[in-house]
Amino acid sequence: MSHGRSQAERPLSPHLQIYRPMLTMMMSIAHRISGAANAVGFLLLTWWLVAIASGPEAYATVSQFFGSIAGRTLLFLFSWALIHHMLGGIRHLIWDTGYGLDKTSIEVFAWATIIGSIALTVLLWFAGYWLMGAF
Repeated sequence: MSHGRSQAERPLSPHLQIYRPMLTMMMSIAHRISGAANAVGFLLLTWWLVAIASGPEAYATVSQFFGSIAGRTLLFLFSWALIHHMLGGIRHLIWDTGYGLDKTSIEVFAWATIIGSIALTVLLWFAGYWLMGAF
């Protein structure tokens, strides 16, 4: 018996180190991350709803946190995650109908999801501040 290896040492299945990062691959990862971020955001929403039901002191605590820089940053990221995840879901819904599966459309949909989620989030926050009278 020989102790040498007869086969080349390589992974049994493809790994991320083998693939060149592509926009669609990054969008898939971003979609999963935004889904996980939505879970955290819904915990924040639950905290807010429980505080409303608990009374003025609990609501004041939550309001103070959401009014802070950290709280507003979390809310901004949560709103981006919601919009990004929604647009990614619409993109997949269109693909499920059999449309937009060519290379050009896939790239266009990916960029539309990125640009659309950023633009809609900024627009949402701008409209919110405008309605509050901050502008």
